[in-house]
Amino acid sequence: MFYKLALISEKYLQKRDFFSTFVHNMKDEEFFLHKLQHHDIKPTANRLMILRAMWRGDEAVSLAQLERILLTIDKSTISRTLNLFLLQGLIHAIDDGSGSVKYAVDGDMEKDDDEEHTHFSCVECGRTFCMKKVHVPAVPLPPGFKLQSVNYVLKGLCPECASKLG
Repeated sequence: MFYKLALISEKYLQKRDFFSTFVHNMKDEEFFLHKLQHHDIKPTANRLMILRAMWRGDEAVSLAQLERILLTIDKSTISRTLNLFLLQGLIHAIDDGSGSVKYAVDGDMEKDDDEEHTHFSCVECGRTFCMKKVHVPAVPLPPGFKLQSVNYVLKGLCPECASKLG
């Protein structure tokens, strides 16, 4: 039942510019189901749609962006789902200094990647990217300090904006 709802909603969303190149085949559908189940998250139509909307390779997405993309899902449902995804380790949050937390799906099609990595925020277009192959450098702390989290964000121009500006 929720597959039909997700497919109907996806057809509606594909009319929007964001989804013009975001086409999924059955292999992708199985991947999204497996991804949710692997993180002990019950797959529902809304959760599948939110996960699909978030799946942008290395690019992160904000709550506001998800609201604009997912017109059929209300803000509170998106917010609760993001919190569930965070709690279950399916996504991670990025504070890129823009005033809006962004979220990225952890791992790729083959495996999950739990290592700390660097993020890049474009000062021109505002997009934020995970740079999974660029690990956060080790920083020695003075005695008595205990590290709880790392937020390593580089700022500059993404390839698209850099090519536009010459």
